[in-house]
Amino acid sequence: MQGTNDPTRVELLDAAALCRHLVDEGSVYAFLADHRKDLFPDELFADLFPSGRGRPSVPADQVATVMVLQALEGLSDREAAAQLRQNIAWKVACGLGLTDQGFHPTVLTLWRSRLRASDRPERIFEAVRVVIAQTGVLAGRQRRALDSTLLDDAVATQDTVTQLVGAVRRVRRLHPAAAMLVLGAHDYDHDPGKPACAWDDAEARDQLVSGLVGDATTVLATLQGERLDGEQAEAVGLLALVAGQDVEPGDAEGSWRIARKVAADRVISVVDPQARHMHKSVSSYRDGYKAHLAVEPETGLVTAAALTPANAADGPTGVSLVAGEAPGLEVLADAAYGGGQTRAALTAAGHAQTIKPIPLRPAVPGGFTKDDFAIDLEGGTVTCPAGRTVAITAGGRAVFDWRCRPCPLRERCTRAKDGKTVNLHPHEAELVAARRQAATPAFQASYRRWRPMVERSIAWLVANGHRRVRYRGMARNQLGLSLRVAAINLRRLVTMGLD
Repeated sequence: MQGTNDPTRVELLDAAALCRHLVDEGSVYAFLADHRKDLFPDELFADLFPSGRGRPSVPADQVATVMVLQALEGLSDREAAAQLRQNIAWKVACGLGLTDQGFHPTVLTLWRSRLRASDRPERIFEAVRVVIAQTGVLAGRQRRALDSTLLDDAVATQDTVTQLVGAVRRVRRLHPAAAMLVLGAHDYDHDPGKPACAWDDAEARDQLVSGLVGDATTVLATLQGERLDGEQAEAVGLLALVAGQDVEPGDAEGSWRIARKVAADRVISVVDPQARHMHKSVSSYRDGYKAHLAVEPETGLVTAAALTPANAADGPTGVSLVAGEAPGLEVLADAAYGGGQTRAALTAAGHAQTIKPIPLRPAVPGGFTKDDFAIDLEGGTVTCPAGRTVAITAGGRAVFDWRCRPCPLRERCTRAKDGKTVNLHPHEAELVAARRQAATPAFQASYRRWRPMVERSIAWLVANGHRRVRYRGMARNQLGLSLRVAAINLRRLVTMGLD
């Protein structure tokens, strides 16, 4: 059942009564000491404890306060419980007595699990957003800057052999029929590590991979048609994915080898199958997730946040971050949000765009780009720099073909043997308008002034070790992101002089 604070209880050694003067007035601790019950009332969490029977839980305002402070300081559950037991500022913020031992770290685990399974897992973030609305600090501020940052995963990236072993072990552990199979490539029941192999011998490596894939295939064939519960079905699906994503048929029939390519949506670990691989640049990459933020650039307050796998596109997620906003925003973002579909969605929502366009790449270095062609979408024609005009096909292409052969500008236009072909995007009109807008002084002044401000909020987000996620899986880390954003928003409000 849900625990509540007794308003008539008098604590002889109340930390706030005895030590409040030791806590800075302009701090999150002081604010929570005064307003935690208003910010996190019992009814906000009543649905997490629907039964009126059993031992009462820790009061909601205390647990929610600890979650916010934990996210603010970047602490583990054990570290947060220790702070609650030892730190006067934490005791004052939570309304505890000086001799109060706090609660066990597993209480935080239980509350996160119940929040995650509820209809409103991000209610703590939503409560802080209500405070932001009550202050009126965002009133009249019609700009939102969009950006994302990569977050490292909480597990080690696994190679193909390790993933195959781990996936087979998990299925054998969950399903009796798989556990009964006699498999020959590895001792899956007693050895969780890599099989012994001469790794510098290509033939030995291929033989091991063939054996592991063969074992995986045997397990999958045995379980085909079996009735599986949710966890079993997830494990079997992951095994099928791992067994096929990194291997290709070998030279001999029935043999397999590591594929000389990387799957487009490759699972990087069977321990956290939702994490993904992402190139930050040509020479730099990370494995994990991506945090997407919508930020009010003047105040630095985060109005919305979302977590995706690291290889997810920025544009669609950015659109969702401003979906709850009233029309009339000026949305600022870099070229990652400059796709035609993203622009069309923002236009349909009634938002103005200060979004850097995706740069055009000429087919010939230093040659013509698409903007050098006169595109008449209404007339359905494209005219090249040499003055030749062709019709746009039903598939959205302008094919110049034989017209390029005698053209004196060919060397600056194309290297294709069949001549130049201009491919038009379904949202070509939005892209052309965006490139023209980006060249105006008004666009450049607004972009340079307001867009970089989102980097400040990202720096706050990843400070104190928050560049690495603490949990496995999207749902757990989305909740962690929402708590972190709630904490830094609250700190920012207090710093600005919350009223």
